[in-house]
Amino acid sequence: MPSPVNRATAEHYLWGQGCDGWRLLQDPQLSVIQEQMPPGTAEVRHFHRAAQQFFYVLAGEARMEVNGETFPLPAGEGIHIPAGVPHQIWNESPAPVQFLVISQPASQGDRVPAPQQARQIL
Repeated sequence: MPSPVNRATAEHYLWGQGCDGWRLLQDPQLSVIQEQMPPGTAEVRHFHRAAQQFFYVLAGEARMEVNGETFPLPAGEGIHIPAGVPHQIWNESPAPVQFLVISQPASQGDRVPAPQQARQIL
């Protein structure tokens, strides 16, 4: 039976440099997580073999590098990352960034490190 979920009831995990995540939906075919990045933090550049992802910023402003191109992502904007495409999100703003990551199929165990690239800011 379906039931409502929120950050208080979802599985919590820590990642990266003091970042938080909450597994709002964890199904083999679909994953929805909410993550929070403090100022000055970054995810490791990587790609997923099978999972496509959609990142949607809820609060703050992130930067997303996708296959060598960098995009600002303010609150209310999102970006689609196809499977196999290297990407990295980071927070260079003075405020925390909160965002959703929707993966299809679920991306857990599907992550491959990618070589770092110089960041280009648009």
